[in-house]
Formats: sequence, C-alpha cells, structure tokens
Amino acid sequence: MRRTALCLSSLAAVSGKVYFSETFGDGWESRWTASEWKKSDGTQGTWKLSAGKWYGNEEEDKGVQTAEDSRFFGLSAGFESFSNAGKELIIQYQAKYEKDIECGGGYVKIGPKLSDPTAFGDPTPYNIMFGPDKCGYTKRTHLIFNYKGKNVLKKSDLAYKQEGEGTSHVYRLVVKPDNTARVEIDGEKIYEGSLKEDWELLAPKEITDPEDKKPSDWVD
Repeated sequence: MRRTALCLSSLAAVSGKVYFSETFGDGWESRWTASEWKKSDGTQGTWKLSAGKWYGNEEEDKGVQTAEDSRFFGLSAGFESFSNAGKELIIQYQAKYEKDIECGGGYVKIGPKLSDPTAFGDPTPYNIMFGPDKCGYTKRTHLIFNYKGKNVLKKSDLAYKQEGEGTSHVYRLVVKPDNTARVEIDGEKIYEGSLKEDWELLAPKEITDPEDKKPSDWVD
C-alpha cells in the first residue's frame, strides 16, 4: 500500500505549500490512472483498495495494493507544475510489503506531465525516482536524479529497509537549495550529503585522452 505527499517549503516559513497529497479515500480512482504499458503482452497487473492483512484501523489504513504476483504495475496522478528554486523539496510516502518479493520495487517517480497516463512505464521520463528496489540479492533504496536527459544513480547504494512482512515504512526525501539531500526511513536518517559529490552529475574536470601516447624517446 502507498500513501503519498509532495510539498515545497521555504527556509523562512514554518510550513510549505503542498502540491500533492493522497490518502486513497473516496474517489481515489478518479484522481489516478492505471498504467496499461504491459497490457498488450498480458503482464500488466491491476490495483485494488485494501488495508491488507494487518492494520490498526481498517478504514483509515486503506491504500492501493497490487492484486497479483509477478506482474508490472504502474499508477500515476497529476499535480500543479512548480519550481523548487530557493526552496526545499519534500517527497514522502508510505509503503508496506505483505510478502517478500524476489524482484520488484515500491518506488515513486516525480516527472513532467504525461500526455497519455495509460502509457506510464519504464521508458517514461522522470526527474526523481525514489524508494526501495530489490532483485535477487541486490537490494537498495533508489535515489536517481535525471540531469540533462540522463538518469544518474547514486555512486553508492542507500540501505534497503523494506524488510519485515506486514510492516509499513515511511520514506522521506528532502532536496535542499544548496544542492544537498537527506533521506529518512521511518524517521531515521540514512543519508545526508552533496548531489555534486555523490552523483556524477557534472563532467569530470580531467578527461582521459584516448589518443594520448608516450613519446618514442620516453624513459620510465
């Protein structure tokens, strides 16, 4: 299940503007569009509203849940365009796995407006991808930034915390105006650092010249 929020906050303000928030209450299906990216080959999964097997309050704890195993899933909703120049960008959502998965992710993507939401899938451009991902023994919390048309992964993986069946986890990303970022899972800081240092967003200052050769009279 997932619950999401996206907001911008000014350093001088106590609270910021919320651009998107969803608790999957009444009418949620009119606000979201299910992807049909894999429908033609029969591997597209479907969504349902559920509190799952374990919950505190069944009505309040409802969220969207994948209805089948071993399928491709995508769900998108639009929000007002914005700029985070000079402001903190905060992305937060909650995810719960009710069984261990062999290969899959529970991440969110923030990106440009979609001309056709039903086509939302892996090829769809995005600005930020954030959340847990696992395939076999490879487990990590993704934080990918798109820079000049290229999806750039963090140089080292963030810890994977989506363990424990039936346990909800809250993911929170804060991108700051000074080009630093902080990642928290369940209120625990698992990363804080510089985008410039920890992602290869900028070209290296020195580039190897493949044509560069030692002079014939060079002595080592």
